[in-house]
Amino acid sequence: MTQEPEVFTITGAATGITEDQKGRQRRYLFSMSLRTICFVLAVISHGTLRWILIAGAVFLPYFSVVIANAGRERGAWGGTNPFVPPTKEAIAPAPHSER
Repeated sequence: MTQEPEVFTITGAATGITEDQKGRQRRYLFSMSLRTICFVLAVISHGTLRWILIAGAVFLPYFSVVIANAGRERGAWGGTNPFVPPTKEAIAPAPHSER
């Protein structure tokens, strides 16, 4: 019977920087497109709807930037297991010898 090679999974690996940036750009472009639509509709609408659309056009840039910047965090522990410090003690120094 032949033994199958060990298979490693990389599901915990972070996405590549290029893919991460493309995703952020897409989210930002979508949000800014929605803002443009709110602005155009605010110009042609009347009443309460106009004020809601103006509020959307004013506040969407802030949320767009926050959402686009949410992503790759630096310095965070990404593993599934908790960090366990090593338990080995240091090697004792050699005794002083007289010359």
